[in-house]
Amino acid sequence: MDYLQAIALGILQALTEFLPISSSAHLRIFPELLGWGDPGAAFTAVIQIGTELAVLAYMGRHIWSIISTWVRSLFNPELRGHTDARMGWFIIVGSIPIVVMGLLLQDIIEHDLRSLYVVGTMLVVMGIVLGVADRIGENRKRFDDLSWRDAILMGCAQACALIPGVSRSGATISMGRALGYERATATEYAFLLALPAVFGAGLFEMKDIAHEDNLYGWGPTIVATIVSFVLGYAVIAWLLKYLSRNTYTPFVIYRVVLGLAVLVLLGVGVLTEW
Repeated sequence: MDYLQAIALGILQALTEFLPISSSAHLRIFPELLGWGDPGAAFTAVIQIGTELAVLAYMGRHIWSIISTWVRSLFNPELRGHTDARMGWFIIVGSIPIVVMGLLLQDIIEHDLRSLYVVGTMLVVMGIVLGVADRIGENRKRFDDLSWRDAILMGCAQACALIPGVSRSGATISMGRALGYERATATEYAFLLALPAVFGAGLFEMKDIAHEDNLYGWGPTIVATIVSFVLGYAVIAWLLKYLSRNTYTPFVIYRVVLGLAVLVLLGVGVLTEW
């Protein structure tokens, strides 16, 4: 049964990681609804590596260009103004807030903030934030327009995703849209910015997978990670194509409805706090 549950959770992770609807919220809510219990912060962090590997596979050429240009720019001043070299620095600087907050608030993140009341509330609040940002945001900025200020602001927004229910991509995209970036650019930057944070968190949490308090050991965790990688690739391709012609409105509605449903189910006792 552990492996069947792991496959289901891997599918859930892949379907929700890149959409601005919070994969961590879904991995907290639906196992509870099905009576499986909380899979835990360690399991959640590790299987997210699978979806980030999908980003590497899908955007590999772009990512390699960023890394190689950034490294060469350290020795060649002429490359320091190149978009990819600057992007390398922006990803590094933008990753600092989530690393610092993750280390400082580790215990709170892994326990107190996994409350379903927090998850439901954040789904609603950040859904509204995304909707407003998408509506007021202009489509005037692209990758070439990214600045130090914008990189830091989007990095701070990403750090808010340490709270389950916020959504890493949703928070970063909301800030990007508010700053005037077009939807595809804000989404792709959210994907790139997530790479160091997710890989770092996943590797850091690996030590706790075999802990007796975790519901899933290494076998189910590996299976879930593989499933999230394979399906995650398809989700990326679909989302970027979708955003070339559509808004985030369906995701906003979904977030608000799901968040309110969680709070109602908590209120009537169908869901319990822990």
